[in-house]
Amino acid sequence: MPSAPAPPAAVRVYSHIKEAVLDRRYEGGTLLTEGGLAEAVGVSRTPVREALLRLEVEGLIKLYPKKGALVLAVSAQEISDVVETRLLVEEFAVRKVVPAPPPHLVPRLTELLAKQRAQAEAGELAECAVTDRCFHAEIVRAAGNEILSRLYDQLRDRQLRMGVALMHAHPERVARTLAEHAEIVEAVRDGDVEAAAECVRRHVGRVRILVRGEDR
Repeated sequence: MPSAPAPPAAVRVYSHIKEAVLDRRYEGGTLLTEGGLAEAVGVSRTPVREALLRLEVEGLIKLYPKKGALVLAVSAQEISDVVETRLLVEEFAVRKVVPAPPPHLVPRLTELLAKQRAQAEAGELAECAVTDRCFHAEIVRAAGNEILSRLYDQLRDRQLRMGVALMHAHPERVARTLAEHAEIVEAVRDGDVEAAAECVRRHVGRVRILVRGEDR
């Protein structure tokens, strides 16, 4: 059976940069050059330019002619905006889901929680952030509103980047996240709408508190 063709050069560059930004190998403030990226991925500069333009539209970098591309840092305002949107979407979703959750939901959340716990113990923070995001997305999808799910998916990259940054800045927060996820699972399993909504509000809202430096 013939092997699948390699992705186009611009797609390879795009994936390389995006993954590195999201898992903080390229941190905010890093200046990337076309030549350096071309060498790293093994392509010419033309697909590098194409990939950088796409990433600038997505808000991950800022292009500076003849200098390169600056990886944008996550701002407090961006985190606040994302948290506000997540609170609106996730509390609505959990209130819709919990009275009669689909049979697969609690087992799936339990599976993701166990996976996240193992990743945290192994120090795999980038992978832990991906699983964290999947945990919350599972509840949103279970609400059965496709438009809402697509809106939530648009936050994916921002959530992942913020999640990794916060885990590195507040390593003690990882254990607390796991405990709060366990509380959400328990409330969903018990069919307790108000408890589940409160768990989600407290859990998601704490991100904003961490940014302000007020967490205790």
